[in-house]
Amino acid sequence: MNRSLVILLGALALGAVIFAGSYFTARHATVMCCAKPADDLDWLRTEFSLSDGEMGRIRELHEGYLPKCAAMCAKIAAKKSELDSVLGNGTNLTAEAQTKLKEIGELRAQCQGQMLQHFITVSQAMPPEQGRRYLAEMKRLTLGTNEMMEQSMSGDTGHEHHH
Repeated sequence: MNRSLVILLGALALGAVIFAGSYFTARHATVMCCAKPADDLDWLRTEFSLSDGEMGRIRELHEGYLPKCAAMCAKIAAKKSELDSVLGNGTNLTAEAQTKLKEIGELRAQCQGQMLQHFITVSQAMPPEQGRRYLAEMKRLTLGTNEMMEQSMSGDTGHEHHH
């Protein structure tokens, strides 16, 4: 056999081995993923090195909070729908639309307060250092989006805002 044929057959064999290995690895990962559905709180256990007991208490708190969160989201969605109806296709911001905006703002503030209280309660179910770190991150995520927007629009970030 000539050298080119040996190289070609070797490359094909190597390609087949790589393909088979990739296929079986991906299949195994898919089976493992589907066999153990993702736990939406698993990141918490990993990030904060929590015990089974701590995770059990936090899971109870989380599951107890979910209906309150869903109810608040439904109220906000309903109020936004009312605002959309009031705005319609108009080109002016009416007093009624202003009232709806204020009501949405009040609901969002109430929602943020409930979330922060929930995060405080969860942080208290953790070891003190992890609880402080968790609460700091949840505050940043809960309040940070609005603060970043306000800072960027007010020029507090050191960047000029030109129109």
